[in-house]
Amino acid sequence: MKRALMLAALLAAAAPVAATDVGVSVSVGQPGFYGRIDIGTFPQPALVYPQPVVIAPPAVGVPVPRPIYLHVPPGHAKDWRKHCARYNACGQPVYFVQDTWYQQVYVPRYQETRGPQPKGEHPGKGHGQGKGKGNH
Repeated sequence: MKRALMLAALLAAAAPVAATDVGVSVSVGQPGFYGRIDIGTFPQPALVYPQPVVIAPPAVGVPVPRPIYLHVPPGHAKDWRKHCARYNACGQPVYFVQDTWYQQVYVPRYQETRGPQPKGEHPGKGHGQGKGKGNH
């Protein structure tokens, strides 16, 4: 009897949490996306730092990978050593693009060339490490 009551109490406590847990997915080219972006033919991005940041340089004799561009929350760029693993970019040169450039230049042009993605569709899933938590 105690087991049944405990199980019922656990389920009752978990039910409201499950009901309010709403998943949100944000894709590259949308406001609120954090992760790797492809600069391609876009205008030169405004950068947070003028030089790429590398946390773990490759071993001697191993070629340095090409730099990547990331849009990350400001705290992630400031403490990159703590956050680079989330983006799978610790051993890679990284340029951080400024949020204003991403929002005002990249997003509109990306949507213009690829079309805005309707809510609920996730074609960009897997392109970044943004975790889909919306604006930060």
